[in-house]
Amino acid sequence: MSKITGKVWNFGANIDTDVIIAARYLNSSDPDHLAKYVMEDADPDFSNKLKKGDIIVAGENFGCGSSREHAPIALKAAGIAAVVAPSFARIFYRNAFNMGLPIFELPESMEIKEGEEISIDLDSGTIVNNSTKKSYKFIAIPPFMQELIASGGLINYAKEEMKVK
Repeated sequence: MSKITGKVWNFGANIDTDVIIAARYLNSSDPDHLAKYVMEDADPDFSNKLKKGDIIVAGENFGCGSSREHAPIALKAAGIAAVVAPSFARIFYRNAFNMGLPIFELPESMEIKEGEEISIDLDSGTIVNNSTKKSYKFIAIPPFMQELIASGGLINYAKEEMKVK
């Protein structure tokens, strides 16, 4: 997975984990169940409009609030290919990588508008807005975090490591 291309959905700053997946749905940790309700409190019809491979572009501090792992699980299960924002809450940042959800820090993220298509090139460290042809450099992802994404998350990474030994 060296390139991710998808349609953009915009959300503002300070999107907390309760907006990503509301607490009322946390009676299950089944990814398919959670996917049905992703971002429901921000847009009640979001999960029906969303297509596999779409990308969320948001404002600063995405994933703030409680430290539930359900938030990146719900996004990934719903088909979100990546999240782009100027900054992420630290616990969400780590949970996203642990669950295998690619996230990218881009200070200019809000220049990218809903409905536009972007391509994220992990090898070159760039995001290209295919609609406007503008190119951006995202903040580099540490090599170990790249390995987690390539493995599909921490559990898969650990399983692969166990096979090597």
